[in-house]
Amino acid sequence: MQRRHLIQTAGLSAIALATALSLPVASAQDNKFKIGLILPMTGQSASTGRQIEAAARLYMAQNGDTVAGKKVELIVKDDTGLPDVTKRLAQELIVNEKVNVIAGFGITPAALAAAPLATQSKTPQVVMAAATSSITEASPYIVRSSFTLPQVSVVMGDWAPKNGVKSVVTLVTDYGPGNDAEKFFSERFQLNGGKVIEKLRVPLRNPDFAPFLQKVRDAKPDALFVFVPSGAGAAVMKQFLERGMDKAGIKMIATGDVTDDDQLNDMGDGALGVVTSHHYSAAHPSALNKKFVEAFQKANPKMRPNFMAVGGYDGMRVIYEALKTTKGQGGGEALLAAMKGQVFESPRGQVLIDAQTRDIVQDVYLRKVEKKDGQLYNVEFDVIKGVKDPGKAK
Repeated sequence: MQRRHLIQTAGLSAIALATALSLPVASAQDNKFKIGLILPMTGQSASTGRQIEAAARLYMAQNGDTVAGKKVELIVKDDTGLPDVTKRLAQELIVNEKVNVIAGFGITPAALAAAPLATQSKTPQVVMAAATSSITEASPYIVRSSFTLPQVSVVMGDWAPKNGVKSVVTLVTDYGPGNDAEKFFSERFQLNGGKVIEKLRVPLRNPDFAPFLQKVRDAKPDALFVFVPSGAGAAVMKQFLERGMDKAGIKMIATGDVTDDDQLNDMGDGALGVVTSHHYSAAHPSALNKKFVEAFQKANPKMRPNFMAVGGYDGMRVIYEALKTTKGQGGGEALLAAMKGQVFESPRGQVLIDAQTRDIVQDVYLRKVEKKDGQLYNVEFDVIKGVKDPGKAK
């Protein structure tokens, strides 16, 4: 009898939740516009959370907290990088807080965990960090302001074989973005005549790169191609240098996550000369970026903005402009429509939110780590304009 009561209660809770999720949230908002920012503020990906929150707050400080007559409220929640927690927090924000938009999402599993709730409640979900190609296909309400790994990986797959790299071993973190990086880099590198000797995958949780790097040393490729999530680059670089792989003639080439702007100075001079492909560098020479970096560092003295920061900053812009376009009226459908097709100048360069895929189209840069004014920077030396996500470019 007690078991039947529990099942009935669970069934009623599920029905209540489904009903709550399907109700339009805008009517309950009065004059407030709430953004639920779900980020890993603690745990392995905490640097991602800190960067995005700092950038979101900077955007609000620069652009005011009243838009189209609505008072914008940012509600930050720490999911610790665990997707079960992400899902619970997204549910609470949508049902209890009645947020108009959910945003953030430090890693792919977190973005995917929230996607069904965004769909069911018709709440726009702005992905400011997670970078697996397929994320935007998980819900018609997802809009991305970050990047995708295929976008930046194919650029390196083109550059490397034309610049003396004939053989590589790939080393990636074993989850969605890493698998994307491995696949799209390898395919493009081989198409250009390069040879992939071996493909290595490291666990996402508590990675130890040492045994994998020893395998690379034994394989003696021209270069090691690396992808690891933001925040893990310093550990890879340290162990790469400790094993003397640079002295053994093995170059490191990578996506820009590895030479993360916020960690780069801590990596030391061993990082000098590392070539990466990415969509943002704190050293990007535009006037807009110089202002952005200066304002960010003034507000956050111990931090340098990285690519996660620009994803958060631009994500807030996408939300603000959608709110202006809808004049503060209408629910998730109207906001979503106003997010699609936005074109604007970002600190990273010109960007477009593709109206069909809801993904970002942007320039990708080739960069080399150099020393300027006593500090290490990713200095751009080439650009590929208007790169769409190759994972969707049919």
